[in-house]
Amino acid sequence: MTTTFPQLLLQHAAERPGAAALREKEYGIWQTHTWAQLATLVEQVAAGLHLAGLRRGEHLVVIGANRPRLYATMLAAQAVGAIPVPLYQDAVAAECIFPLNNAEVRFCVVEDQEQVDKLLEIRAQCPAIAHIYYDDPRGLRSYSEPGLASYEALIEAGSAFVHQHPQWLRSEIAQIQSGDVAAMFFTSGTTGNPKGVVHTHATLIDRASAGAEFDKLTSAEEVLAYLPPAWIGQNIFSYAQWLVCGYVVNCPESAATVTIDLKEVGPTYYFAPPRIFEGLLTSVMIRMEDAGRLKRAMFSACMALAKHVGPALMDGEPVGPLDRARYALGNLLVYGPLRNNLGFSRVRVAYTAGEAIGPDLFSFYRSIGINLKQLYGSTETAVFVCLQPDNQARADTVGVPIRGVEIKVAENGEILVKSAGLLKEYYKNPAATAEVLTADGWYHTSDAGFLDAHGHLKIIDRVKDVGRLKGGANDGAMFAPKYVENKLKFFPHIKEVVAYGDGREKVCAFINIDFDAVGNWAERRNLPYAGYTDLAQKPEVYQLIQECVEQVNADLAGDALLAGSQVSRFLVLHKELDADDGELTRTNKVRRGFIADRYSALVDALYAGRTEQYIETQVKFEDGRTGSVSATLRISDAKTYPSMRSAA
Repeated sequence: MTTTFPQLLLQHAAERPGAAALREKEYGIWQTHTWAQLATLVEQVAAGLHLAGLRRGEHLVVIGANRPRLYATMLAAQAVGAIPVPLYQDAVAAECIFPLNNAEVRFCVVEDQEQVDKLLEIRAQCPAIAHIYYDDPRGLRSYSEPGLASYEALIEAGSAFVHQHPQWLRSEIAQIQSGDVAAMFFTSGTTGNPKGVVHTHATLIDRASAGAEFDKLTSAEEVLAYLPPAWIGQNIFSYAQWLVCGYVVNCPESAATVTIDLKEVGPTYYFAPPRIFEGLLTSVMIRMEDAGRLKRAMFSACMALAKHVGPALMDGEPVGPLDRARYALGNLLVYGPLRNNLGFSRVRVAYTAGEAIGPDLFSFYRSIGINLKQLYGSTETAVFVCLQPDNQARADTVGVPIRGVEIKVAENGEILVKSAGLLKEYYKNPAATAEVLTADGWYHTSDAGFLDAHGHLKIIDRVKDVGRLKGGANDGAMFAPKYVENKLKFFPHIKEVVAYGDGREKVCAFINIDFDAVGNWAERRNLPYAGYTDLAQKPEVYQLIQECVEQVNADLAGDALLAGSQVSRFLVLHKELDADDGELTRTNKVRRGFIADRYSALVDALYAGRTEQYIETQVKFEDGRTGSVSATLRISDAKTYPSMRSAA
């Protein structure tokens, strides 16, 4: 049985040497790398790294976008028993210091000048770094740093060694066991330093195989790899499952061309967090609002039919012949062209994870014939814990436990998981490991939830974030901030929310508007604005957001458990929350505690009953410069409703 990633590579190269393994778009043209070519490249890079001194059990950092050579580097490191550690390419230099030092990294392979500059900036603080190899040489010709070399030089050295020792790599790969460490992924670090999650070949391959079996994936799938390789979700879909199934992974030319590349590739297997699906739908709705009256009318009529008929067709439920015929016409006129325009014309399976997805958003994609489903997992579980079967996809659950997974719910509502895909440990952090892994093999997810009557898992919030209101009419009521935040983010005009209320008598919230969606809304109403800060503070925008807040409040009032979580007061922030400013993690999760400290004056103003508050905030620009943004923010009250429990 094939048990390691390098062995899987050799198997594909032997069985289907001429089949496409990876494609990369360069200068507008797709370049194909076959399995045989990839195996040769991996052999050369592995030899080059070995000659440079990389040893078994040592960590090697990889920083960059999805690139065939960076994938080959990870395989090459694994082939010699080393451990690849992907880091986020958009992380600022200071964020890389802890992972580099924690993992005692000597070898770094990066994409381009930007990443080289980042490492050189912090090299004095990371004394172990001895070798930095870069793939793209543009802008680096005049650099003369010790240990800095091109990827080509690495290949050249390795090629000469392989020529003299043709069986060397196979003997190295034969020594690797399935229980050996295959990779390490650093968590997003929402509350402190990130933790290195250690996974073996066995854990990653087991979960990749289980997911592939669940959705009947084959080597015929096409995948577009455009999310950060450091995120385990992307790594599982475009690395672990890629090697398990042998399908084709396509690497976009750049972040700016992803939408175009998506249409050109036409993936059959697709994965994205809800924010990507939200962004695609927002762009569709903006275009439709700007379309002619006839086209808008046709779109509205067809979408009304799709909302009624589409999900039933997707779930294999009976649909009358007249509705089926009308849907077929809608598919010809609207749904088919729309899927094609989005790049989803060939999608067989699409997944979303990481955050809750709005029911309207979820329903929209399934109604136009896209098999969008949800899954549940984490870095520590190698992603695949629960998945939704094709005919049981619902917006309010995250699926059923798949092969090899056991789930139980603790007395405090926390979800516990047991599977063959659990982390081996947190690197150099036995205390944290002991906190999440029990002696009998259960993993504490820190998520609160329950299994419904149909065996589907429902997530409420993070256990540590679930709190209680104190004082006032809702004294003792449960407060689930993420649940509230997600319900507000389901509106297209709201991009981000941070809710507060634990230990207080009412719930208040910071809100980020979606600049594109609200900007288009303002333009159609001839409402002028000078930028984000100006638009965010318009009275008309506050009215728009207040309507969204009050809709959520009305919905929460019908939930006896969470009726107390209704938002009493809110403000629209003067700037977008940003990972570069430390307000979000690199996976776009809000750092609630950090934000509360940074904007303590705003939190105090919300709870003190003020109607406005001046704030000045330092921000970091993409080029590394810093500046400040200031504004006097309005604070609005929102209508709340009697709860079902009170009414009863």
